[in-house]
Amino acid sequence: MMGGKAYIFPGQGSQYVGMAREFAREIPGARAVIEQADRILGFPLSTLCFEGPEEELRQTQNTQPAIFLHSILSARALQNVAPAQMVAGHSLGEYSALVVAGALGFEDGLRLVRLRGELMQRAGESQRGTMAAIVGLSAEELTALCTEASAAGIVQPANFNSPGQTVVSGSVDGVHRAMELARSRGAKLVKELVVSGAFHSPLMEEAREGLTRALEEIEINDARIPLYANVTGEPVTRAATIRELLIRQLTAPVLWEQSVRNMIRDGATRFVELGPGKVLQNLVKRIHPEASLGGVDRPGDASKEGA
Repeated sequence: MMGGKAYIFPGQGSQYVGMAREFAREIPGARAVIEQADRILGFPLSTLCFEGPEEELRQTQNTQPAIFLHSILSARALQNVAPAQMVAGHSLGEYSALVVAGALGFEDGLRLVRLRGELMQRAGESQRGTMAAIVGLSAEELTALCTEASAAGIVQPANFNSPGQTVVSGSVDGVHRAMELARSRGAKLVKELVVSGAFHSPLMEEAREGLTRALEEIEINDARIPLYANVTGEPVTRAATIRELLIRQLTAPVLWEQSVRNMIRDGATRFVELGPGKVLQNLVKRIHPEASLGGVDRPGDASKEGA
């Protein structure tokens, strides 16, 4: 039985203008990492993180490396704190988690998330789709509802986030039909999301092909600590399995609730979100109200975590 601390890493949607700026000012070595990121990508990601504009930061190909960078800086600020026994990341956050677990190098991780963002943006433009959040229906009800709605077009569950909170993804007609059905079945909230594509659905197949080629060329090591994978919700450490699951992740649902429950099953007693915002802390709280929670979004948070 493993035990103790779990590091969790947020995905797209947690970004904000001003990210990483305080780390650059206050954490020794952080500015060098930020400058390295700018050099690797060949454009000033740091300026976009620090100053915006927000519309540009929200573009998928920019959001993904920006959140990844902020998460890695958050993790490095914790270097003198007791390490985690396990990690997980929500969608994009899985790449941040793999760097911290020692399976991916920082440079490879950064290049991958930039490419992943570009491919997803492009796939969203060529295969127009959308996503919607649905609150108040069980996972089983939602899965059945998507099967029914798929008569109108592609639609499937994309994120099983917490009990009764699911996101669906697919073609515009398919998602709109699922939204109608969810309302008719008594969902508490049905809301279309502002996204640039139908993430975690078959409409990302084109992006998956490009990402597969990139992942085949990159060095992935066995993880030093288990990663609870989005695709299965189960712990993995083997490099070959990690590579395969990262490819599948683009078109498969994110099993976040299951991942958290399995981490608790395996002894996680404290969840620390590394990166911008508190989205994952809120989800963990819904999944397991007694969970001990923390987060490192700014340099001052790291010292609290080490207390």
